[in-house]
Amino acid sequence: MLNQTIVNLLYLLSSVLFIYGLKGLSHPRTAVRGNLIGAVGMLIAIVATLMLGNVRWEIVISGMIIGSGIGTVWSFKVPMTAMPELVAMFNGFGGIASVLVAGAAFITTETENVDLQMTISTAASGLIGGVTFTGSVVAFFKLQNVKWIPDGGFFRGQQVLSTVLLILCVLLGAVLVYSPASVWAYWVIVPLSFVLGVTLVSPIGGADMPVVIALLNSYSGLAACATGFVLNNSVLIVAGSLVGASGVILTNIMCKAMNRSVWHVVFGTLGPSSSTPSADDVYAGKVKATSPEEVAMLFDGARRVVIAPGYGMAAAQCQHVVRDLANLLEARGIEVEYAIHPVAGRMPGHMNVLLAEADIPYDKLKEMDEINPTFSQTDVAIVIGANDVVNPVARTDPNSPIAGMPILDVDKARTVVVIKRSLSPGFAGIPNPLFAADNTLMLFGDGKKAVLETIAAIKAG
Repeated sequence: MLNQTIVNLLYLLSSVLFIYGLKGLSHPRTAVRGNLIGAVGMLIAIVATLMLGNVRWEIVISGMIIGSGIGTVWSFKVPMTAMPELVAMFNGFGGIASVLVAGAAFITTETENVDLQMTISTAASGLIGGVTFTGSVVAFFKLQNVKWIPDGGFFRGQQVLSTVLLILCVLLGAVLVYSPASVWAYWVIVPLSFVLGVTLVSPIGGADMPVVIALLNSYSGLAACATGFVLNNSVLIVAGSLVGASGVILTNIMCKAMNRSVWHVVFGTLGPSSSTPSADDVYAGKVKATSPEEVAMLFDGARRVVIAPGYGMAAAQCQHVVRDLANLLEARGIEVEYAIHPVAGRMPGHMNVLLAEADIPYDKLKEMDEINPTFSQTDVAIVIGANDVVNPVARTDPNSPIAGMPILDVDKARTVVVIKRSLSPGFAGIPNPLFAADNTLMLFGDGKKAVLETIAAIKAG
């Protein structure tokens, strides 16, 4: 009895730490501390669970050693640019863990001890966890630009198949609830949910992947919560609920930032429409290439510069040289700020983390709603590797796949310098008229090299 009381108190402490840790993750300045608080909470929860007894220590310790080893290797090996893919796989691992744990608990429980809570939770864990696992794997490969997963899905009518699979899973869940002895129903739900995860995520366009990752994160939390009800484990219920709720909130924020509904993201597609102009129509004879020396001359009379980073900055790993450029300009009396779009990069907060890594002050990072009204008073806007989030067709073309998506209004600056390797489209797969605008200069090349050459040109001038 005393042991159970201690465990419950430790679970309560863990839950409080999870909440405080999650609060810390709401801002880049406190994110590291939030992660550490959450990790301590999870350690306490693990210790408390082990105190319950009936544990094969050799399996637990082996699992901890293997898992810690993999995590340590990944922490050093995975670059910041691949962090969205890593998050996607974490979601997948959470989903499959819920499937296996809930299934193991269910089949090892005597039928007479199975109640309504356990059957419903087991079915929910199998369905949600299975969708999370394969959906996350598909999202991972999409982020890796694997060509055998088309944005439009594998075949016509795939959405109809998704609906049929969902109905079948629900019906099988009802069978499990009505007849707990029908364990076979759970092991049919699981493979069907695996297929459902593929059919749901594969049609979703690459531009919607940040939202999908947030949604899958929510799914993994809900699956863990359901497994907590299977095990009657309060801390797992709390932790799963927190992850699920935070994922839903983040998904909603992302959808608003992209002017999309969750329904559209889950069941729709994003890609060029038949009315989308071709690149030749948009760019032919209008693109003006520039050089680092010409860019350096723009700063001679500038008083305000805004830098708009995108995934290209992450790919080039040029956040540190961008900081050096900003410091150089500020030393000459030029005001420099950074325009952060909510979905710039491949996951929420991607740009914030990269720039914070380069020790750029947080007060220099301006959110879209705050920075947009100031672009008309900006002498030079520098776009580094961004595409869809600065594409003006979101405002001007109602037939565009990104129509209505709030964007950074860099085109309203007096001069726009776009640092980009080529005129290749972004995730949405459409050309960007900004690159051919009268006030735009294109500095082609690797982001890091281009910024370094610009710094050298400024110093030489």
